Amino acid sequence: MIPRLVDAQDDAVVSPIGEAVAALRRARQDWRARHDVGRRPASFPARGAIEGAVELLSAALYPRRLGQFRGTEGEEDRFVAAKLLTAATMLEREIAAELGYWEAEARSGAFERDQAATIVRLFVAELGDIRQLIDSDVEAAFLGDPAARSVDEILVCYPGAIASLHHRIAHRLYALGAPIAARMVSELANERTGIDIHPGATIGASFFIDHGTGVVVGETAIIGARVRLYQHVTLGARTPLADAAPGPRDRFARHPIVEDDVVIYAGSTILGRVTIGAGAVIGGNVWLLEDVAPGATVVQPAARILPRGEGDAVREVLLDG
Repeated sequence: MIPRLVDAQDDAVVSPIGEAVAALRRARQDWRARHDVGRRPASFPARGAIEGAVELLSAALYPRRLGQFRGTEGEEDRFVAAKLLTAATMLEREIAAELGYWEAEARSGAFERDQAATIVRLFVAELGDIRQLIDSDVEAAFLGDPAARSVDEILVCYPGAIASLHHRIAHRLYALGAPIAARMVSELANERTGIDIHPGATIGASFFIDHGTGVVVGETAIIGARVRLYQHVTLGARTPLADAAPGPRDRFARHPIVEDDVVIYAGSTILGRVTIGAGAVIGGNVWLLEDVAPGATVVQPAARILPRGEGDAVREVLLDG
């Protein structure tokens, strides 16, 4: 039985739930006073709807492998059209909600009434290019991983391919003016794979993330073609000093540039607006804050095998601990 929230006589709070409701009301009011700046709290894209739209888009991009389409080739276009129509309708509604959220900050006043429809129309027009980029990523993974038995296995099972599909969708939505919807798409991939790619990151064709867990790619990162990353690679930004006001470079160009044909092995961290030249190889667990010339190889000092006596002494310390 749910306890009463208020007393019928004097509206005094008489239950723990009533006290919690009052405390939450105060917290909401404090938050809105600090952050809402005229926004309508009700106007916000729904995460579940964005997730549903991504599933529909995935089915339209790959009807048989991700959409479970089992009909004839002649029926395939109708299947794709139906998925796209539903996905576009859902996206337009959620993007309209996002635009309503941002409207208070728009210097030119209200957005055009058909702005959400325009964004979705432009997005749908690019789906062919998006499919080709995802295909190039899948093919790069197939060429780069001898454990793969087919491109279909990669598309359906590989974390890197899943993250790539989501990023290719999210990046276009981000570029077209729907950053919250785009960020929701990228976070869906993060939850599934442990790969965190900001939708603002620019990534060339044939991108391969091997294994993938723990990879982080920041908003202003630029990655060229045929780049391979391994697990736990970070392309991040430096943390500014607490009393330092960030300049335009720090604010808008704060993540690395990785040129074509670069390989970055597991655990490496590259921070700031540095450039990793074309064809460079970055070894595992490397920490980089400066540019790397094209074709260079960067590694840590090699691990040392201890002589027997010295090794036994270290072993005793480690095992006794």
